Amino acid sequence: MNKAKAVMFIYALSAIFSMVAIGFSVSLVFMTGTDFDTTGIIGIIVGIIAMCAIFGLGFTTKRKFREQGLL
Repeated sequence: MNKAKAVMFIYALSAIFSMVAIGFSVSLVFMTGTDFDTTGIIGIIVGIIAMCAIFGLGFTTKRKFREQGLL
């Protein structure tokens, strides 16, 4: 049970980091002017894709843990 909670904690932490990356990319786009527009937009898109992937993996892993009775 503790291993399952540790795995879910890692998923939650990585989702938080991806949200922070999205926020950093948004601030990069709006605060630097035209210097880093393409880098910021690519960062936003990659951050959103990463967040969706992390949430998807987290939900499927949680479902597997519930079926096994670990959570």
